[in-house]
Amino acid sequence: MIRRGMTALGLAAALLMTATSGEARPVRHATLQGDLLDRAVAAWAKVKTARGTFEQTITNPLTGRTMTATGEYQQERPGKLAVTFAEPANDRIIADGKFVWLYLPSSAPDQVIRTPLGAGGTGTMDLTAQFLTAPRSKYTINPVGTLVVSGRPTHGYNLIPKAAEDAPFKAASVWIDDADATIRQFEASEPNGVQRRIRLTSFRTNVPVDANAFVFTPPAGVRVVAR
Repeated sequence: MIRRGMTALGLAAALLMTATSGEARPVRHATLQGDLLDRAVAAWAKVKTARGTFEQTITNPLTGRTMTATGEYQQERPGKLAVTFAEPANDRIIADGKFVWLYLPSSAPDQVIRTPLGAGGTGTMDLTAQFLTAPRSKYTINPVGTLVVSGRPTHGYNLIPKAAEDAPFKAASVWIDDADATIRQFEASEPNGVQRRIRLTSFRTNVPVDANAFVFTPPAGVRVVAR
């Protein structure tokens, strides 16, 4: 139960900062790939809402363990996001526009963690904003090849933070859909050596979302821990 809870916590950390895939193939059109990154930045700037499903895999080289979590999410930018886990079942992460609520009954059934939301929606769990907000100013970027993610052709980029001391990861790779310029998968190498991969098994933008999904009421008897 604790390990499952840590998987959910890992997703929260990754966000606070598709069915199949093959090996990356060499890049042959670097100029076109650079254009795809710019398209992705422009496309994400127009996103108001998003819905999707995900699969997260965390590998800890120190323990040799790999953990997987799955679930679905809804997002309304800025500041609102709801993540509901299928595995670990019943775990939830809610950003309601003012606070982020982390409720992980799989590992801590008697408490919920509440943290304030930053200005402009910072501090929410945003799957792609960390990579698509002025990326050229924040990262050294190199194309790394192509990959099929959830049946969709993508091109990949390796991102190395220019200000390493302020970054939540040492290096990351993002895979951008050739057709609609959305991020379909990303992998991050964290300072502690943990490797994280989040794959969007489905993803739609600017679609209706459920307003009630962004409301969290702590269950009766659960202690709220403010941080």
